[in-house]
This record gives sequence, C-alpha cells and structure tokens, in this order.
Amino acid sequence: MSMSSMSLNFRGTPLREDDLRTGKALTTEWRGRIDYNWDAGVAIGQFLEGLKAGKLLGRKCRGCGRIMIPPRMFCEKCFRRSDEWVELKDTGRVNTFSISYVNWDASRRTTPQVPAVIEIDGASPGMGIMHLLGEVGDSVDEILKRVRIGSRVQAVWKPPQEREGAITDIRYFRPLSE
Repeated sequence: MSMSSMSLNFRGTPLREDDLRTGKALTTEWRGRIDYNWDAGVAIGQFLEGLKAGKLLGRKCRGCGRIMIPPRMFCEKCFRRSDEWVELKDTGRVNTFSISYVNWDASRRTTPQVPAVIEIDGASPGMGIMHLLGEVGDSVDEILKRVRIGSRVQAVWKPPQEREGAITDIRYFRPLSE
C-alpha cells in the first residue's frame, strides 16, 4: 500500500505550504526558558566552599584509612560512608600530564597548555585532581625540562576577593624546586 493511499483513509484536510504562507493556517512560535540550577551535593559543595577559602578539602574513610580528593561521602573501596573532613596541603606531585595546543573548547593555541593530574599531599596514593600547570615554559622543550612524572608542584591561588567557589580559584599549579 502506498503512502498516498494510506493518507486517503484519514479524515481531515491536509495542510499545504501555501496555507502557512498566506495565513490560512495560524502558527505560533514559543521559546521556553530553560533556567536550571546544578546541585553539587554535600561532598563537592563543601569542597567548593573550601576552594573559596583557599583550602583543599578531602574526606577520610576510617574503614580503609583512605583520604579522598575530590571528596566523596561514600568510600568505593570498602563500601561505607566516609567519616570526616580533612584539610590537605596545596602541594603535590604530578601523576601524569600532557602538552596541548588545543583549548578546552577545541580552538587552537599558539603556546601550549599543560593539563595534569596532581596527587595532593596528605591524600591517599592515586588521589588527586586534574588542573593546569603554569610557569613551565612556552615550548615543548622548556616544558619537558621543568615537568616530569613525580615533579613537586604547588597551587597558585586567585586573590581571596576574586574567588567564587570553583576549581578555577586555583589559577594553576607551579613547579617547586626539589
């Protein structure tokens, strides 16, 4: 059965392009407001408040002894609720890094950016945050002279009056002399 013979079985009057153009059929346009709020939850909400105050906060699990950053209210290792907040240092070691000529929005860069996973001092091994390294140079050669897996780094914070409770309250992590 063809599509045209199927439509003959339905009652009504089909719309034609001309009906829309001439106003015979009325149309309306509506643009909905899609405002929303994002709830960070207890653990990340407290972590963000800590950033605003210039502190890195983790959660400790007394069951397995891990100190987790980013913090979690539930320990995925021993399957229990984490127990307490722990203030951590704003120093750490580079776990891994990349040299990128592409921005987060996929636009090209003329000088490289160095995203890295930083294992934060005081947190359990393997616990860290992803952030940018800074003060490491403007070429691949310069960067590779200053950054290695295991390099010690420290957070460079925005001034207190500029902080807003976001991971970007840390401008970047800079290398420390060893």
